[in-house]
Amino acid sequence: MLFRLYSGRIVVSAILLLFLGLSIFAVKPQGKEDNNVDLIKRGKYPSVSSGCGDCHSPKIFKGMEMLEDSTRLMSGHPSDQKIDDIPNGFLSPDKWIAATNAHMTAWAGPWGISYSANLTPDEATGLGAWEVDNFIETIRSGKHLGFGRPVLPPMPWYNYAKMTDDDLKSIFAYLMSLPPIENRVPINIEPKN
Repeated sequence: MLFRLYSGRIVVSAILLLFLGLSIFAVKPQGKEDNNVDLIKRGKYPSVSSGCGDCHSPKIFKGMEMLEDSTRLMSGHPSDQKIDDIPNGFLSPDKWIAATNAHMTAWAGPWGISYSANLTPDEATGLGAWEVDNFIETIRSGKHLGFGRPVLPPMPWYNYAKMTDDDLKSIFAYLMSLPPIENRVPINIEPKN
């Protein structure tokens, strides 16, 4: 009788272990991939609602509408689009303080001419070689990679710098989820003085 009771417990224990083992495989734990999908979704919201594409995406013109070109989303100022010099005297405190090209990817003002960066994950011309910490340091400091050249107007880095690290990580995750687009943005031009 003792053997039957003992062997019965073994069978029950084995069935419980088998059930628990199968349930572990049946219930998919939320892993890195799922968390990344959530992070990307979370990052898309501030990226779209704060208008990142207004300056970082070339445009398509349909009548009076100016739409972001979805085939070049967040790829920055088109490398093949040349910008004419701003006429002398056009920009001044008593006239126009800033001007932009038709795509809103190049801006001129007292700082010179700035071109919107390629924010796609292209390794050579975008953010593809960056780590999330590089992105956060750039936004927090207003300097490229946290120590390089200044991030120029009209980029409101000082507003984004007030975001939490989690917000900035989610924006970076969203940007890294975009298709990489090779587009080498021109170097910013210093003001003529």
